[in-house]
Amino acid sequence: MNVSERMVEILAEEGVENIFGIPGEQIMPFYKALSSSKINHILTRHEQAAAHAADGHYRSSGKFGVCISTASPGALNFTMAVATAFKDNIPILVLTGDNELKYRGTDYFQTTPQVEIFRNITVESYNPLNGTEALYVLRASIFSLKNNPKGPIHINLSKDVLMSTDFEDFELCYLCEDDLSNISKAQELIDKSKKPLLILGAGARSQAQNIKLIVEKYNIPVTTTFHGKGIISENEDINLGMVGTRGTPQAGYAFENADCIIALGIKGSERTLSQIPDNLIHVNINRDVLVGDYPIHGKVEDFLLNIQFSEVDWLGEILEIDNDVVVDGIHDDLKPQAAINEILKRFSDNIVVSDAGSHTTWTTLLKRSTKPGQLLFSGGLAPMGYGLPAAIGASIASGEKIIVINGDGDFQMNIQELATLKENNLDVVVFILNNSEFGIIRQWQESFYDMKPYQISLQNPDFVKLVSSYGIDAVRVDTLDDLKLLCEKNLTGPLVVEVVVESEDVPLPK
Repeated sequence: MNVSERMVEILAEEGVENIFGIPGEQIMPFYKALSSSKINHILTRHEQAAAHAADGHYRSSGKFGVCISTASPGALNFTMAVATAFKDNIPILVLTGDNELKYRGTDYFQTTPQVEIFRNITVESYNPLNGTEALYVLRASIFSLKNNPKGPIHINLSKDVLMSTDFEDFELCYLCEDDLSNISKAQELIDKSKKPLLILGAGARSQAQNIKLIVEKYNIPVTTTFHGKGIISENEDINLGMVGTRGTPQAGYAFENADCIIALGIKGSERTLSQIPDNLIHVNINRDVLVGDYPIHGKVEDFLLNIQFSEVDWLGEILEIDNDVVVDGIHDDLKPQAAINEILKRFSDNIVVSDAGSHTTWTTLLKRSTKPGQLLFSGGLAPMGYGLPAAIGASIASGEKIIVINGDGDFQMNIQELATLKENNLDVVVFILNNSEFGIIRQWQESFYDMKPYQISLQNPDFVKLVSSYGIDAVRVDTLDDLKLLCEKNLTGPLVVEVVVESEDVPLPK
């Protein structure tokens, strides 16, 4: 048995069911081992798409994703998507092949400093020098991804290490380096509180059931970040909606008037916390993102086990605030927000994947999530081209129908993944909002730079013909009535719907 074969065995033993990637020379020993395993390999058409798919796999299922590539050309194609996952603290395992160790630091064919490059966009970037190290860092990485999921972990694997039969393998035992020393201070603040407020981020997702029991028993109002949507159903009064840049009126009022704010698993970006309040209790497994006077470095689960709550009575005060988010034009033929509103009404219970651009604003404003992982988008880095490959990963992970809402510019960034969609016959329905421009860039040019539109017009192909060439059904609609009629049908993927929309400005953050 060689290192590659043992690595594949470990991944299977740890419950890995899917790996996204593209084979190549330096990673071939791993692929040989993978070819005889029970792990499902999904062949993407670009490495960036493989990493986005691994990202979507986690966001939709809570199970860390795995992506794999060969050396430099393949590995470097990962970087955009890995950086996206890093920015949003999404745990994925990134495996890259490399030339033999003797060629490190030379000008040999397809040799670059891969470890150093990935070190800037991953939680860890490992460079095992022998078989024993390779198995050790694999086990350590899997443990961290499952128990301390801060973001992507990269393992760079030289071909000679992968082929080595000289190795030792042993089980690992780690203790999470938590710091719960501020628990007593946090408890004192909670005990004095008459108006507590919870802010839920993606890191609280695993505790959705426990949190639901707590907030309902003690009547504690809840707000969420973008990535915390659905941890508590947005159809419940106790969930006030998102807080921050795109926040609801009730969430804003609660944030301003709370005497104790308990932030569970949030990153605390400027989009969520415009200011850091003195009464903020911040719980996160990532020490580097903690802010405020009551930082708790540890798991949300451990925090909840060590804290006592009491019943409060200020939800009624908050609910007196009108919480309607007014979205102009949602009935106008055919503005993008009207199209998105119609799509979301029809697919309200499905996982929706957005991309980057103006449509993301409308989608996040209009989508009401009833459970975690129902709205996926490319978050803090926001690269274009996330939607289609992330939807592929979400479909593979969940087995559910996936709805993609993206723009004509987004769609063309990773359009080659239509082949992956077709090959795997996935139930993914893609809506392309086609306004023949980079709309958000035009808006910034006009609003902030006093410019006439420059280099934002898109000479698009015939999307219906292009999609059909992949053997995928496609249809075009250009009125709101036609879109409504289409959405009333039992749409099944693979399917692409081109929706011709008007140019429209989104409400920009102030």
